[in-house]
Amino acid sequence: MDIKNSVAFVTGANRGLGLELVKQLQARGAAKIYAGVRDVNSMALPGIIPVKFDVTNPDDIAAAAAQCGDTTLLINNAGIARPVGFLADDSIEVTREIFEANVYGPLRSAKAFAPVLGKNGGGAIVNVLSIASWTNSGLMGPYAMSKAAAWSLTNGLRNDLSAQGTQLVGVHVGFIDTDLTKDIDAAKVSPQDVAAQILDGVQAGAKEVLADDITRKVKRGLSDEPGIYLAPLQR
Repeated sequence: MDIKNSVAFVTGANRGLGLELVKQLQARGAAKIYAGVRDVNSMALPGIIPVKFDVTNPDDIAAAAAQCGDTTLLINNAGIARPVGFLADDSIEVTREIFEANVYGPLRSAKAFAPVLGKNGGGAIVNVLSIASWTNSGLMGPYAMSKAAAWSLTNGLRNDLSAQGTQLVGVHVGFIDTDLTKDIDAAKVSPQDVAAQILDGVQAGAKEVLADDITRKVKRGLSDEPGIYLAPLQR
């Protein structure tokens, strides 16, 4: 689909990758940009329409879809990460919290906006996933579990929405250089680079965006013997 003159709805739009996506959508000539944020006062960019949106709140999602009925591009960027091991005392509770944001949130959003996109010619949905869709180790276990589920969700939605012409793009990436990862000592890719690759992928009709070298390496290694996912990831 064409980014220019599109009507985009970006969740988690007030910082990091979400904010950069908003800026680049604006620079590429999107006709209208809705910024899904928990606090509408947190979005101060001129020309951007803030919309109250908590990805874990079904009422917010339904209201946003009703309000933003001209949307042609939905970018499911909002999500959370909570470092915890599977055997920790609170691992079940933390896993439920993560799944509400990272799996059920995008599912609810897709269900709410699918009729909107269909009415507007099909459009596109972007789900921001992770290299953790394919690897799992350390304290990122439940987070990686959620991203694996979100990858499967993305592939299933692509099939379900093909009849109405909706493009589904899954974005896989390692660490992005934002305030959320400032204390992590690892190779990082810039949010500007990731946002550009995402929008280029949407424009080109891509089904998948692999946004950094380590993610491309892991994708290639899924069919290795032994599979790259069978050992802790070496960055």
